[in-house]
Amino acid sequence: MSRDQPTYLIPKRFIVVGLCAVAFAICYADRSNIAVAIVYMAMDFGWSSTTQGLVLSAFFVGYLTTQILGGALADKFGGKPVLAIAAATRVLFTLLTPKASEFGLNPLIICRICVGIGEGALFPGVQSLIAKWIPAQERSRAVAVVTGSSLIGAVVGLPLATWLGSGVYGWECIFYLFGTIGVFWSLLWQIYGSSLPDQYEGISQEEIKLIEGIGKFEDEENHVANAEDGVSQQEGVRDQHSNAEDESTPLLVDNKKNDSKLTNDIPWMLILSKKEVWALLITYFCNSWGYFIMLTWLPTYYIDHFGIDIKKLGYFAVIPYAVQGVMGFVVGTIGDHMIHKVKFRVITIRRIAQSIGSFGVATFLLLAAYCASSPFEGIILITIGMGLNTFTLAGVSVNQFDIAPKYAGIIYGLGNTLGVIPGIFGVALTGWILDVTGRNWNIIWDIAASLYFSSALIFLAWAGGEVIID
Repeated sequence: MSRDQPTYLIPKRFIVVGLCAVAFAICYADRSNIAVAIVYMAMDFGWSSTTQGLVLSAFFVGYLTTQILGGALADKFGGKPVLAIAAATRVLFTLLTPKASEFGLNPLIICRICVGIGEGALFPGVQSLIAKWIPAQERSRAVAVVTGSSLIGAVVGLPLATWLGSGVYGWECIFYLFGTIGVFWSLLWQIYGSSLPDQYEGISQEEIKLIEGIGKFEDEENHVANAEDGVSQQEGVRDQHSNAEDESTPLLVDNKKNDSKLTNDIPWMLILSKKEVWALLITYFCNSWGYFIMLTWLPTYYIDHFGIDIKKLGYFAVIPYAVQGVMGFVVGTIGDHMIHKVKFRVITIRRIAQSIGSFGVATFLLLAAYCASSPFEGIILITIGMGLNTFTLAGVSVNQFDIAPKYAGIIYGLGNTLGVIPGIFGVALTGWILDVTGRNWNIIWDIAASLYFSSALIFLAWAGGEVIID
């Protein structure tokens, strides 16, 4: 079958990114579902907030173990097998979660750790796939679509989890349903997933050249209009290279050579010696603290602080994620447009976007904690803050492609590794603080806001917008 005669109307890179987006949606549905399920589980088992924190944080213990490993394995063996194994692990232990809880707290914690192990390899694996599949002109958009789709998982998962948990069959159905959905995704990935463009049956030579950065980038009929607007790398990057192999995504041209270079000679000391890399790593850590607290504890906060009926919990909790989902599709395109149409420098857009995202969410979290006098006011303020936080999709979330496109998976894995630490300690600490302070939520939001503010200042000072590791 000739590659010059594509067999499908949909470009193959769109199929791969679409499947990655669905995978993110399923995983984030799982993360948000446990925040609702824990409320029902705590009532059934009589758990304290400290115990709830331990259960919620167990996921992140497993998640931490496969962050760097997942990126390295994806760069070496390809994203398809890594995502397949990761998804199978997540599915198996999601389905086992209700039964594990019947045997006690320890089996449940072990089960949640294993779910985290599966999901931990997925995220850096997807980053590696984006680096290999998506041309520079579309990377910000691809990251924004995938990340925005993950929020759709929360939008669907939260009200559905509330409905299932309040129904006849109980909270156990939450895990059975989303585990089963994961099985169907795994089957689709086996059929339509691929680690590299040149391994995809039916892909056109034109699309391969476009991905490699040597083809003419034109509108594709029935798909994204004027993809020229979607660029995550600064145009100056192209001027620094004289051949197609090094032009935008060197991982794409000679896979064997680049795999060898990446896996056998990863410049760890060089990577860790750059302040631009540390700007990413520290920002991931600080932002993740607030993010994971909201992801895991926000439903409980609504019940404790605002007295929301548990049967309506999912519908209130979903509002911020719905706004984030919509914003996620918009922010990446705005950032790309400002860089390549308005001609702003990459670093300028990254700093502006990150500042809006971090300062915005910190400010509105504090307003919700100290000024909201009703559930409506509190949810509106939290929603505005979380909506503004999506601007980080055009900041720290894509900055690894700007400074080190060859090692995007590795750097993302490092950042996510540091970012998971708050998921372990911050989530567990939150439960303990609530128990010892008589459920004083203001302390929780003070800590989160302080870290958001700090990370924004560090990113402004140290972040870069040009390739520094080639």
